[in-house]
Amino acid sequence: MIKRVMSDIDVKAGLQQILKRIDAAYEQRPKDLEGGKPFLVAVSKTKPIEMIIDAYSVGQRHFGENYVQELVDKSQHPDILQKCPDIKWHFIGHLQNNKVNKILKLPNIHLIQTVDTEKLADNLNNSWRKLEIDNKQPLRVLIQINTSGEDAKNGIEPNEAPRLYKHIKENLTNLQVDGVMTIGAFGHDYTKGPNPDFVCLMQVHRQICEDYHLKPEEVQVSMGMSDDFEKAIEMGSTIVRVGSSIFGHRAKQSI
Repeated sequence: MIKRVMSDIDVKAGLQQILKRIDAAYEQRPKDLEGGKPFLVAVSKTKPIEMIIDAYSVGQRHFGENYVQELVDKSQHPDILQKCPDIKWHFIGHLQNNKVNKILKLPNIHLIQTVDTEKLADNLNNSWRKLEIDNKQPLRVLIQINTSGEDAKNGIEPNEAPRLYKHIKENLTNLQVDGVMTIGAFGHDYTKGPNPDFVCLMQVHRQICEDYHLKPEEVQVSMGMSDDFEKAIEMGSTIVRVGSSIFGHRAKQSI
């Protein structure tokens, strides 16, 4: 069922505000910290089709979804197919092995951000190999790392991540491992210092770059959400995932 857009939500204004904040945070990143300029994944989970089309209409292309069925419904919606032909879908939720084929068959799948086991990576590799797609390129993936050690969070242990990167890069020719990702713990108090989850992910990033003699900008870092994406960018994030600050932006009331 498609939800109706609330009239007091101004998606375009919210998006423009976030993009300005991303640029400002990037300017604050220490110059000796190498890495690419960050780009925005607009997290559209639970949001209606109309909001996605609004954001797309002003240039946003990357959208993230957490739930398999919601991504199935949205990516195949006639209005999305017609009005958003170049949309790039990121799957950012936990992906069960039995849902892999359902995801990979969808139009405009761009990146699976939540690969955290060899079994899932192998499954993605084999399933992608079997699909017949015009001009098919390797499926792009990120390795999800549980930097906070919380049982409720998915992700591989930080010290195991380089091994999983190696497995994908050296053995799975149908996958392109673009980098690393974390969700991290919520509500870090920045008066106590840098976010330890961000510190941890950047350490893994640095290790992978050293192991494979890669430049920092060659390995993507996906960390930072609505409440902390600016801090994440300052520490090296190249992909930020923002939802509520875009799709919950309130339109100014006329007096």
